[in-house]
Amino acid sequence: MPKNKLKLKITQVKSKIGYKPKARATLSALGLKKLHQTVELPDNPSIRGMIQQIEYLLKVEEIK
Repeated sequence: MPKNKLKLKITQVKSKIGYKPKARATLSALGLKKLHQTVELPDNPSIRGMIQQIEYLLKVEEIK
């Protein structure tokens, strides 16, 4: 594993109201409960996959 592991700063930018239950569940799995809430998570394939499923609700930045 590289020493300078990347993290992802994920912010919810759109409301989950009106979207399918699967999208709501994915937001919850990422730890996002409120609009404009931000979480920092490790950059790994499972997190990237969740982001890809609901990218229209999120803003994602890479941080070191």
